[in-house]
Amino acid sequence: MSENHHHGLSVHEVVLLLETDPHRGIAEEEVLRRRAQFGPNELPGVRGHGVLRRIFSQLNSPLVYVLLAAGAVTTAFGKAVDATVIFAVVLVNTVVGYIQESRAESALDALRTMVTTPATVVREGRRQTVPSEDLVPGDLVLLEAGDRVPADARLVGHAELRVDESTLTGESEPVAKDETVLPVPTPVADRRNMVYSGTLVTAGTGAAVAVATGAETEIGQIHRLVGAVRGVTTPLTQKLARFSAFLTVAILVLAALTFAVGVARGQHPVDMFTAAVALAVGAIPEGLQAAVTVTLAIGVSRMARRRAVVRRLPVVETLGSTTVICSDKTGTFTENQMTVRHVWTPAGTYLVAGAGHAPEGAVTDAGGRAVVLAAHDDGGPLRLALAAAAVCGDATLSRHDGGWHLSGDPTEAAMVVAAAKAGLTREAWEAERPRTGSVPFSSERQYMATAHRDPLTGGGTVFAKGSVEAILRLCSGQLAADGSVEPLDPDAVHEVAAERAAEGLRVLATAVRWQDGAGVDEASLPGSMVLTGLFAMQDPPREAAASAVRACHEAGIAVKMITGDHAATATAIARHVGLADGSVLTGPQLAVLAGIDFDDAVEDARVFARVSPEQKLRLIESMQSRGHIVAMTGDGVNDAPALRQADIGIAMGRGGTEVAKEAADMVLTDDDFSTIEAAVEEGRGVFDNLTKFIVWTLPTNMGEGLVILVAIIAGTTLPILPTQILWINMTTAVLLGLMLAFEPKEPGIMARPPRAPDRPLLTGPLLRRTALVSALLLGATWAAFHWSLGQGASEAEARTLAVNLFVAVEAVYLFGCRSLRGPGQPGGLFGNRWLILGVGIQALAQLVLTYVPAMNHVFETAPLSGAEWLVVLAAAAAAGLLVAADKRLGSTAF
Repeated sequence: MSENHHHGLSVHEVVLLLETDPHRGIAEEEVLRRRAQFGPNELPGVRGHGVLRRIFSQLNSPLVYVLLAAGAVTTAFGKAVDATVIFAVVLVNTVVGYIQESRAESALDALRTMVTTPATVVREGRRQTVPSEDLVPGDLVLLEAGDRVPADARLVGHAELRVDESTLTGESEPVAKDETVLPVPTPVADRRNMVYSGTLVTAGTGAAVAVATGAETEIGQIHRLVGAVRGVTTPLTQKLARFSAFLTVAILVLAALTFAVGVARGQHPVDMFTAAVALAVGAIPEGLQAAVTVTLAIGVSRMARRRAVVRRLPVVETLGSTTVICSDKTGTFTENQMTVRHVWTPAGTYLVAGAGHAPEGAVTDAGGRAVVLAAHDDGGPLRLALAAAAVCGDATLSRHDGGWHLSGDPTEAAMVVAAAKAGLTREAWEAERPRTGSVPFSSERQYMATAHRDPLTGGGTVFAKGSVEAILRLCSGQLAADGSVEPLDPDAVHEVAAERAAEGLRVLATAVRWQDGAGVDEASLPGSMVLTGLFAMQDPPREAAASAVRACHEAGIAVKMITGDHAATATAIARHVGLADGSVLTGPQLAVLAGIDFDDAVEDARVFARVSPEQKLRLIESMQSRGHIVAMTGDGVNDAPALRQADIGIAMGRGGTEVAKEAADMVLTDDDFSTIEAAVEEGRGVFDNLTKFIVWTLPTNMGEGLVILVAIIAGTTLPILPTQILWINMTTAVLLGLMLAFEPKEPGIMARPPRAPDRPLLTGPLLRRTALVSALLLGATWAAFHWSLGQGASEAEARTLAVNLFVAVEAVYLFGCRSLRGPGQPGGLFGNRWLILGVGIQALAQLVLTYVPAMNHVFETAPLSGAEWLVVLAAAAAAGLLVAADKRLGSTAF
């Protein structure tokens, strides 16, 4: 942004400062010089992660480091099978994670539409059209309705210019512009003499001198603010990092202890080093990385079906841990489509159903009867009020590409749609009574008027619409129900207008005059017209917003509205969506708060209005400082810094700006706030399934490590060989553990509070369960192995018995992990068909391991007898009963 406050300078001062001409612009030679000095009028590009960086990010885990080291050691010792399996695990994890992140980035790229905006400029007195990136400070830019403003510029001339600045400021209504010099402290949203890059001209024309381009514009400032925001790690990333670090240290300590004890007992150091590697590989949950990736990928897939594109896998889980959702108002809680709600006439009040641009919904009277009019109908004030709404303006309604589209001022467009809902259109009216003159809207007069000729009578009709005060100044009477003119009752009109304004609705009035001629003379209008009605309109709340907010509250998630719009408008919408039970703070009020006072005020308030992008960022940081996991939704450029700072930024795919999408972690393709509720539900399900996998894998992996450790300490033969441990880890992680990723969500998942952000993965109940199941696996394996040797079996047969027993106990324990909060099974015993399939394939794999000669040779296994299989089944059943008893004692709050 420029260091000069151009809104505080006169046109003459701005022209002198920028060395330009307010009529002829600048010379072509000067354009070239300034372009070389200031660069192109575009924002710096965003550089994505390269292929190598993405690959190495998948390897960035202490557990993976240990696996790679173990693979290198086993390779050095000539253990080709062991090394191959270890490296295969790492490779699979890396490939799956890389593919998922690449697909997510491609999905976001498909949403982007990079369009070059043409700009109309005057250079050396010649009007010409140039690409927006060719603009330089000092260029004289011409603007008209439909143009997107190409740079920040100071107005030097205008004719009824109105600009939609909602993407930059959050202001839901177009802003009337003029050239008045403003005080320097005036905030961006109130700078009427400036137009800003990226905003949209909705009405009128204007000429402005470009004062800032590219990175120096207001959008450029926000772009820099986004780039300066630190990256926020997700709760899952933080917890997995701590979990992995803890496991790595524990496993390395156990491996070192194994090596030291074995060497102290006289064992060969190489053999003991191999045993220590076997313990480390056995204790490391190799499937954890794959489970995390697959579980999150399933969450991403489910979210895609619910119209959300996720850029990074952990985002889905992060939503499940969210404690606060901060949402923009315009386009998020609301439709971002101005809609008429009420029409008041001296004869009665009418309700207008429906929302948005589609002329769908009825206009109903006090008795609920639908009103249908036609252009040629005679009638009272409602017909003439709607006629004024349809024809007194320049907005048009058309249907193409399967939808309804409006052009022109949003307020005018809302009135056009309201008239169309009652069957009255501008085209039909003007086909019989063509327009013959007009008085354009201006910020000074606050109304516009159009004249229409009646070919049958030769006379004319004049319609006017505008602010209530402006229209009342034109009126001397009001239209009664029977079509006659009665004395004007301004007190009644003001009372109705005040009631609607208190509800956060914008109110416009309409009037009519019949005359002999066909033209319109502005000087003759005051006191000559008849009031026909009042139109109350708003940018309506999304239909599903209130229920989504209510569901979030029931789930223990606070919802806050953060908007750049006025406090009254924000409060009205907040009341509609269920956020009216908290205080409202404005940007100026926030500006005088600091420290703990600021944090306390932010914690208590539900609605923040008229806030700047910097204040939005500060609000997010304040909530995070209180330990909250914050999700931020938004669609405008002004939302981008907060989207970047939030633990998860959620942008709108349809109505959102490219800047907002670039800053966000997730993009909603339907722009529906209720989708966030679905995302929270999916996120909680994802975290539950990850927890189930950890509850399953940690005890089983620790059991494997303990089998090796106890054998070394006792100085006895290993009940399970290192290659057999690798077999168990590889097959069970894929065929058993990963099947938990497909678990359905548990009942009541949205009725419980969010998981505390500081709650670790390794909780007391998990450590208790780990100790119990590890002890069961160790005891059962040790007893079965030595029982088999005592029966005269070979070491190969005894180890095969131990391996199959270990896998059988893991399979039975898997069913015990399907529910974290009770003894039941979500969806019943067969609620997860993938799990049943996985157990079946695992059983076949164990038969292949036991009876196929080639497998016997590679893994040193041997066929088992029927009696030995009965031992396996009995041990698995006993372990299942013990785990079920433990769950009933309350060890479920993981």
